[in-house]
Amino acid sequence: MIDPGSSNLWFVTGSQHLYGDETLALVADNSRQIATALNESPHIPLDIVVRPVMTGSDAIAALVREANADPQCAGLILWMHTFSPARMWIRGLEELNKPYLHLHTQFARDLPWATIDMDYMNAHQSAHGDREFGHIASRLRSRRKIVAGDWSETRVAERIGAWARAAFAVADAATARIARFGDNMRSVAVTEGDKVEFQRVFGYDVEGYGLGDLVAHIERFGDPEIEALCAEYDDTYEMAPELRPGGDRRQSLRDAAAIELGLRSFLEEGRFVAFTDTFENLHGLKQLPGIAPQRIMADGYGFGAEGDWKTAAMVRAMKVMAHGLEGGTSFMEDYTYHLDPDGSFALGAHMLEVCPSIAKGTPRCEIHPLSIGGKEDPVRLVFNAAPGPSVNASVVDLGDRFRMTAAKVEVVDPPAAMPNLPVARSVWKPEPDLPRAAEAWILAGGSHHSCHSRALTVEHLEDYARIVGVELITINESTDMRDLERELLWNDASYRLLGR
Repeated sequence: MIDPGSSNLWFVTGSQHLYGDETLALVADNSRQIATALNESPHIPLDIVVRPVMTGSDAIAALVREANADPQCAGLILWMHTFSPARMWIRGLEELNKPYLHLHTQFARDLPWATIDMDYMNAHQSAHGDREFGHIASRLRSRRKIVAGDWSETRVAERIGAWARAAFAVADAATARIARFGDNMRSVAVTEGDKVEFQRVFGYDVEGYGLGDLVAHIERFGDPEIEALCAEYDDTYEMAPELRPGGDRRQSLRDAAAIELGLRSFLEEGRFVAFTDTFENLHGLKQLPGIAPQRIMADGYGFGAEGDWKTAAMVRAMKVMAHGLEGGTSFMEDYTYHLDPDGSFALGAHMLEVCPSIAKGTPRCEIHPLSIGGKEDPVRLVFNAAPGPSVNASVVDLGDRFRMTAAKVEVVDPPAAMPNLPVARSVWKPEPDLPRAAEAWILAGGSHHSCHSRALTVEHLEDYARIVGVELITINESTDMRDLERELLWNDASYRLLGR
């Protein structure tokens, strides 16, 4: 349900007529070779389409209008092969509503020291042209990512690829819908927000539905479909004995399977990419959905518990960015701490809904009582998260703007077994350490819910935040609380001053 083939990137090169047709033909040929090489890179997930060399403002404006109107165009890669007078880019950049990356490179990696002459200089002056273009982009306050280096370097392709993934997520959100079953959990502040402004900034259309709409879909499915899905569970997971065929809780597994079938049907029919539920609104359901949102998330959908539609959107965006990468991405919550000063950890989990894409090994399908919700015992997948560098991210509504917070963490194997904890979980060491990371997250107003990803890095989130135009606070090994407090004060002043 995530299709990179639905989007592409345009490779656009700037030059001018001053150098004559022969040089322009060379510019076009060099552009095609660079775009072809980038297309072949495993680090860039979207196809790159070469567009004609731009030499005047009318052509640039026409190209921008074409890009704006093309739903497949997720963004543009701009490169100035020769000197390209930047005034001709003003109209186009002012009209452009797609993200762009400024690639600062040149076709030939090495200078031909023994033979270099002015003809070579004129045909290879990206150092000149890209600075001219960069000036006008900065004067126009144009948001973009700048990547400098030889186009054949892996590092350059990786940085373009990170931006391409962010652009793809933004393009995906432009027509995306989120379904809310029930409202936000009572009296919780951070899960509230302005859905109209959120749609304007992030693109997601957030719509509300009653549980009866979902129940109607659940009731469409009978024994054949339910038994087939239960058999899939049997083949995919380590099953608790009571849930296996003939087990005394097999009916609960059937009920969970019916919920999954109904949820998938509802989401597919309505073309939704994410959803929320809440344990305070379960009328018509036999149990709080557990294994259903876990498995549906694993297929690329976003999810937020307790009505948290902003986190559901963030999970979807990060699922799209991470498509094809190893590591997994999940809805998460900072649940509890191990505060030993010689080794402190955060234990992330939720009541039920953690995505198995982050699991270490095969998840175990279990059933246990749940003390809230007032329904029958729910079925869920239980596992530990696989270790490795990860990132946690949240989006909050500050009233006058949205803020993203991203924290670097290192997921570790739990220091000891947790045989009595019947939920999926991830144990991590935050950077720079748990006390400072927690202080920083709280000072930034980050949510208790987050999106937890071992597939993505902070660079992906930086690119995403830049494209949509929201503030990003990063918590990492360099975080200093005094510096962060000043950053937050300066950001608050600048956003109020600029009206952003």
